[in-house]
Amino acid sequence: MNLQHEFDVPGSPQATLELLLDAERVVPCMPGASLVEVADDGTWKTTMTVKLGPVAMEFANDVRIVENDPSAGKVRLDLSGREKRGRGSAVATVDAQLLPHEGGTRVTMTSDVRFSGQAAQLGRPSVIQDVSTRLVDEFARCLRDRLAESESASETATLQQPPVQKPLSGLSLVAAAVRGAVARLFASRPNPREKGSQ
Repeated sequence: MNLQHEFDVPGSPQATLELLLDAERVVPCMPGASLVEVADDGTWKTTMTVKLGPVAMEFANDVRIVENDPSAGKVRLDLSGREKRGRGSAVATVDAQLLPHEGGTRVTMTSDVRFSGQAAQLGRPSVIQDVSTRLVDEFARCLRDRLAESESASETATLQQPPVQKPLSGLSLVAAAVRGAVARLFASRPNPREKGSQ
């Protein structure tokens, strides 16, 4: 099943992409999801509880970053999950496109989701569409909050930084010494007019 969602966030495309690729910050933004670990090969081990109709299912998932193109603002994630009670599995590919928009970023997400087993029986298209819309709305709200917090912290740090003093170069020190020596030389020489009037 193909799903498409679009939302705006206040951060730049670069800041938004960095957040999307930070497992510890972004996984908790997805309702019902928790980060278990980031494996040595970069795979995110997560758990996620999803309610399909009247039944809640808990999936253990592996999430892999299979494409990351910062210059184009594109990232692709592959997800494979199995229901912990053996009631089915799920695989998904998520493509995100990040483009500048009105001082922030517009995120367009396209997901190809497939269920098997009991999860497929419960995951009718209308149910999946409704569930995914609610999840993405909550996800987008969390991203906005995280990006706003980062921007605020960055501004505070900038205001608290002391002014940077420009270091003196060796040439400027030599020039200052020469000017001082010349000034002292002329100050110590007698004025010819004063000598002739004596």
